[in-house]
Amino acid sequence: MKQNNLFKFTKEYFNKYKEIIPNYENFLSYLELPMSQYFRINTLKIRNDKEKQDLLNALEKKGTFLKEIKEIPYFYKVKNTQEISIGNLEEYRLGLIHSMTLTSSLPVIALDPRQGELILDMCAAPGGKTGLIAMITEDKSIIVSNDKRIDRLTALVANIKRLGITCVITTRYRGEQFPFSIPFDKILVDAPCTGEGRYKIGEKGEILYQKSNRRTNLPSIQKGLLIRAFDILKPGGIIVYSTCTINPEENEEIVDYLLKKRQAEILDWDSPLVFHEGLTEWENKVYHPSLKLTKRYYPHEVEAVGFYVAKIKKV
Repeated sequence: MKQNNLFKFTKEYFNKYKEIIPNYENFLSYLELPMSQYFRINTLKIRNDKEKQDLLNALEKKGTFLKEIKEIPYFYKVKNTQEISIGNLEEYRLGLIHSMTLTSSLPVIALDPRQGELILDMCAAPGGKTGLIAMITEDKSIIVSNDKRIDRLTALVANIKRLGITCVITTRYRGEQFPFSIPFDKILVDAPCTGEGRYKIGEKGEILYQKSNRRTNLPSIQKGLLIRAFDILKPGGIIVYSTCTINPEENEEIVDYLLKKRQAEILDWDSPLVFHEGLTEWENKVYHPSLKLTKRYYPHEVEAVGFYVAKIKKV
């Protein structure tokens, strides 16, 4: 890419984050690299070490060169990502593996789902996080997997069936108006966002994977989702709020809004990947000091999609 295109790109977009993104020049360079492919083994169908090794051997025979992710069990990176499409593999169609960026596992790890719990995945489609919750709980929790769009629900249901999951109930509601009065043990709010953590730079300096601007007020939607999640959570229950964006107005500012409106507490949790503390101020706005316990993940440091994760307890 020509330097003037890169300069134009950063001045127009990411330059506003220059002070909060560590090793900013490395970040810009990483944006020029192809999107990394990751997948996880589905232990609901691959149940022992022999089956796991047979699966890995079969993938390698098909020319899929893999790197095991030691920090997060059952996750692998495809080293020859430009030659392989995970979704085209027979092992994918059979539900033995599931394509999922590495950092998408982090909200589920923070949620720490347990067998027997009633769990809501409020914005669930296409179902990667629902599937991981089911896998971690060995298909022995009760997961309500919700999305407001019928076209996205179709993909969600297809993935649930392909992965062999039986503990999921699918629903179609606007998350901000979710009607259930049964209090949930845990709720995942992986909110719709601008998706800046997955942006890449194209050959002409354009932003790749940028979402359309149909949603004119994403922070308002995010606040509504988080408040509703809190209100249908049982006392002492846990919410994880996450996005794949860098913008503090969609991250810390949303969680700060909840802290002002409800009796909530930010919890720390053990992260398997390198992270930076959440911000406590941004553009002359001061947030609650406990927001430093939330976690920011930058693409060039984790070699995956950038993420923000907050773990919240209902006091």
